Amino acid sequence: MKKQLIVLTTQRLIAAFLICAAGTMASCTRTNDPIPVPPAQSTTPGSTTTAPGSTTATPGSSTTATAGTVIPFTDYIAATAELSLLKVAVARAGLGTALNAGQITVFAPSNDAFKASQYPDEAAINAASPEALKQILQYHVLNDKIDYPAIPTEVSTIYQTQLPNAKVYVYKTSAGVVTVNNATLIKPNQVAVNTVVHIIDRVLTPNTQNAIDYAKGNASLSFFTAAVVQAGPAVQTALSQATKNGITVFAPSNDAFKAAGYADEAAVKSADAAKLATLLTYHILPSTLFSQTFKDNSELTTAQGGKLVVKVSGGKVTLSGKGNGANVANITQADLALSNGVVHVIDRVLLP
Repeated sequence: MKKQLIVLTTQRLIAAFLICAAGTMASCTRTNDPIPVPPAQSTTPGSTTTAPGSTTATPGSSTTATAGTVIPFTDYIAATAELSLLKVAVARAGLGTALNAGQITVFAPSNDAFKASQYPDEAAINAASPEALKQILQYHVLNDKIDYPAIPTEVSTIYQTQLPNAKVYVYKTSAGVVTVNNATLIKPNQVAVNTVVHIIDRVLTPNTQNAIDYAKGNASLSFFTAAVVQAGPAVQTALSQATKNGITVFAPSNDAFKAAGYADEAAVKSADAAKLATLLTYHILPSTLFSQTFKDNSELTTAQGGKLVVKVSGGKVTLSGKGNGANVANITQADLALSNGVVHVIDRVLLP
């Protein structure tokens, strides 16, 4: 009887212990401590994500704007250190609102470009006529968005600017280098609202003069001017008219005419008109070519129908006509923009 009592008592004690232990374990898991949150999953190394609604830049392009953001043009130039002088010029010209309207392309001169121009600093810009600055800046703006990849390769493409009757000539080499007149794109496809910004290394200078007007205003080209008058209306029309592709004029200096046997202007004015016409049209190309577009060992077809041979070495461009032999002509003044093309002054008369 005692043994049964002891067993029963022992069983009751064990049951009580188990019940107590179960309650204790249950109370240990119900604490007020927060449940640990797993670390956020990181992006796969080397991968990038794009915010919804944003656009990625064209391969090879760069931007100073924060990824996924697009800001107005005036905010962009204000935030870009190398365009601080352009910011001052835009404000002085009163073009901020117009340039923020978008759907345009802006060839934006860098600070170094301004420093090499007639507006080297803020003081010079603020001392300039607002209207003069407006015309210069409008010459840097196209009324359309032209992305870098859309620029044709190895073709001189003409674009009308916001400045009336003023065009720029854009050329992309096979290596992807783009020039605008005599300026070079150093940072293409920058980001602004509805605007494509291409930073360039020179300030573009608009010119309302055609080739004849330019020659008349240049004392070192007085023989050339006399030759144009003597040659007659056909040559004068070729040098003054505006054509779809523009023209390139290789204008011999006075010394070049003297070396070719024309002692003075009187000798030019008494020369055979037909021969002068043939000679001068041999100095005209029926398209606009700035010096950066010339290729070494290439041939150019002139308005006269004959060929010129081009040599390019170390940034120096020389030309030779079929009748020049080994005596090449050097371009002494390059890339003088015209209303209808470009003129290059040369130091030798080209002979067909």
